[in-house]
Amino acid sequence: MVQQRWADAALAVAFEDLAPVSAFPVIPGRRWGPGLWWSSTTGRHVSAGSNAMRTQLIVLDRDPDVAALAGRPVRLLWHTPRGQVRSWVPQIFARYTDGTALLADCPSHPDAGGAHALGAAEAVTEACAQIGWTYRRLPPLDDVLAANLKWLAGYRHPRNAGRPGLREAVLEAFTRPRPLLEGAEAAGDPIAVLPAVFHALWHRQLTTDLDTPLHERILVGPRDWSGPGKTGGAR
Repeated sequence: MVQQRWADAALAVAFEDLAPVSAFPVIPGRRWGPGLWWSSTTGRHVSAGSNAMRTQLIVLDRDPDVAALAGRPVRLLWHTPRGQVRSWVPQIFARYTDGTALLADCPSHPDAGGAHALGAAEAVTEACAQIGWTYRRLPPLDDVLAANLKWLAGYRHPRNAGRPGLREAVLEAFTRPRPLLEGAEAAGDPIAVLPAVFHALWHRQLTTDLDTPLHERILVGPRDWSGPGKTGGAR
């Protein structure tokens, strides 16, 4: 492991290309353990340590301002006023298209991690502010929004765009807002069309209210439609 001054490393190191500096812990009894998230932004896998982290990776992977993602690629070290050495490994690194970055943790509740985590959050926030980056403890998503994003994420792979010409047919079907199933039927056989609709919703080529449970009558409209709530961003 290489140590560098934080300001120098932020300029010189492509953290998005690094493997985790430490493994995610496996906690007995938990239903969801460490795994990999395939990023539609980069076409590569990102290490994820918990269900809460995976959910936040989904949000960031769908954000058009995010250019790259990595799990636990950097450990920050600092001295306390008493001279004690402290360190912290943020769970997520996200590189934005403007070159700045986000370091983030994904607590399951506001006080998760206790005093140590909250103290580290203050130190990492200050370190990021010094170089024009951001640190956040990302709060859990509303259950409905999380469920909708996880559903759409299942269609994020390019294969779900369907046969040549289907994307154009889908976008044409929703040039005006209309119920999901009605628009799918206008574009062809719903069995073939619906995956392409969900793929377009994931990539924000279409839009809908993700704070409402997805169903066959939910209104879907074009990218620039201002009718539904446009949630799911993280920046």
